[in-house]
Amino acid sequence: MLKFLSRVRIEFNALDPRTAACMEFLAQCNARKAKESNPACQLVVKRRTDDHPPQITVTFVNGVEEVFDATATPAQDIRNMILDKGQMLGTEQMFKEAGEKWPVVIPDAELSQSFPGTKVSCSARCVVEEGGGRNVWYGRGLLVALGSNVELWPRKAEEKKQ
Repeated sequence: MLKFLSRVRIEFNALDPRTAACMEFLAQCNARKAKESNPACQLVVKRRTDDHPPQITVTFVNGVEEVFDATATPAQDIRNMILDKGQMLGTEQMFKEAGEKWPVVIPDAELSQSFPGTKVSCSARCVVEEGGGRNVWYGRGLLVALGSNVELWPRKAEEKKQ
């Protein structure tokens, strides 16, 4: 999680009962694995004496800062949001390194086009229930997604009815 961040600032009043998310997030940031992922990430803890609500401010490696209200957002949700934005940063970096524009704009006409289908190899036992019947294939096959339909095409497999 810290590998996407350059700075984390956690502010809370220790006597405030709403500090659970701050304490949990602080524990996650202090974990060995998190620290090893980005030793350069600054972790700042500000203990307040006023009634200001607990908050967590994170600065991403690209300089974008985001403030989370720790009274309304659990630590795990904050962590997941950071990981999601980190994935986006990684994707953005990959496109920029490849010389592509970011963000990638896909025209509406292309979004509504059908696609040829997706094929996934499958081995072991595959069960397909269809119209009250049940077909079981053993061995290797090919799962094919065509729009909203999914078909199993047996390949070098025994077909058995059950």
